[in-house]
Amino acid sequence: MPLTATNLDTLAGQLIVSAQAYPGEPMRDPRTTAQVAASAVIGGAAAIRVQGVADIQFTRAAVEVPVIGLWKDGHDGVFITPTLHHALACANAGAHIVAIDGTRRRRPDGLSLAQTIAGIHAESNALVMADCGSLEDAVAAAEAGADLIGTTLAGYTPERPKTDGPDLELIARIVAADLGRPLIAEGRIHSPAQARQALDAGAFAVVVGTAITHPATITGWFKDALTA
Repeated sequence: MPLTATNLDTLAGQLIVSAQAYPGEPMRDPRTTAQVAASAVIGGAAAIRVQGVADIQFTRAAVEVPVIGLWKDGHDGVFITPTLHHALACANAGAHIVAIDGTRRRRPDGLSLAQTIAGIHAESNALVMADCGSLEDAVAAAEAGADLIGTTLAGYTPERPKTDGPDLELIARIVAADLGRPLIAEGRIHSPAQARQALDAGAFAVVVGTAITHPATITGWFKDALTA
């Protein structure tokens, strides 16, 4: 059954795993991404989030759970699926949900967030996850037609401080705003306990990436603990 706004309940209370590697890393290969994603599904991931058109294609072929796809282009400002072109490429590659920058910042192609979301809905069957950085972003994204709201950019825009763990205060504030959209907690969730805290704060589902799928960072945590 295709994933739609009416059957998103399959993700309620579930773990979504983000499988990504940075350019130049040994694991920066779509085939590796798909293998990591499949392993995460065996462990219980209810959905997978991946970056890049090829990664979306390979992962779609490797797993039977919903795939959240995005395309990072650049490093500063609006770079998570920054334009309608990027978004439609992700949808055409097979993403069930396209994650886009959901902030109120100017987009590179000049389209508004509402125009971008409308274009994705008109030209594909994909849902849209708006990666937000603040309550104000979340409100605007819901009004613009986003199907899901994420806290992905909390602490990465000037509106919120960068917390050590998940921004639980922001999660609670968005939940209290009752925007009528599922809220996906994402960002700096580094332990099972923090994932539980995010869910208890009212998140619909939780995304964990680095702590599960980025060996270099995980190894560094242990190394730092041993040499402190």
